[in-house]
Amino acid sequence: MHQRGVCPECPHRHCCPGTWPPWGWGVAPGAPVCVNSGLCLQLQETHFVRRPSSTCSCRANTTRPPALWMPGTPTRRQTRKGRFTIAAKHHITIAEIYETELVDIEKAIAHYEQSADYYKGEESNSSANKCLLKVAAYAAQLEQYQKAIEVYEQVGASTMDNPLLKYSAKDYFFKAALCHFIVDELNAKLALEKYEEMFPAFTDSRECKLLKKLLEAHEEQNSEAYTEAVKEFDSISRLDQWLTTMLLRIKKSIPGDGDGDGDLK
Repeated sequence: MHQRGVCPECPHRHCCPGTWPPWGWGVAPGAPVCVNSGLCLQLQETHFVRRPSSTCSCRANTTRPPALWMPGTPTRRQTRKGRFTIAAKHHITIAEIYETELVDIEKAIAHYEQSADYYKGEESNSSANKCLLKVAAYAAQLEQYQKAIEVYEQVGASTMDNPLLKYSAKDYFFKAALCHFIVDELNAKLALEKYEEMFPAFTDSRECKLLKKLLEAHEEQNSEAYTEAVKEFDSISRLDQWLTTMLLRIKKSIPGDGDGDGDLK
């Protein structure tokens, strides 16, 4: 256990003595704080933070209690002042820590959802959609397909009439259809018809054509045709890890496909 003293991660520890770690000991904001090998978060709330008398530069970045260990504190302060954009950014920062440092995807999803809500309150729809796409991608990875479908459809519907964003709508409907496909082949067929009706430009897209080939191969229980369709698509538009994972999950549902051990090669 660390003892009271100088923060061991502070590069200026010799000139900036302080108490570490302060959380839970009743120490007021202003003491050095380091979390996860020096990863320090700022509350960015100068009206409520007591500044130390030292002028050492490290104080500017490492003298805030980490938001992660003080749930809701920064965002409550900002929302009380109507600063929803700042509150949204706090939630993104926390979500990113849960993604990369603590690897708790459920909590990351929750914070991205909260961030999206705050951005919507400020009518920053583009920023809100970026957060929602994170939610959808992670939800699908966690096999929360209905949630992923709803988000992808929501974002797709909000972008398909925007001249600058409509090109991306086909990707969102494509991903929503894949989530449907994993759950049930018939669901995917109905969803595909729905998306073509909603967004006619989707019909001529490579994504829509791929879906139709995959549905046909799946219905015929032809894993080779399925793989060939994926390879053809990948030769022009490289598949990312998310798409590869979803396509593999669908392929594994084809009877006789190596007892679920097939690949896309």
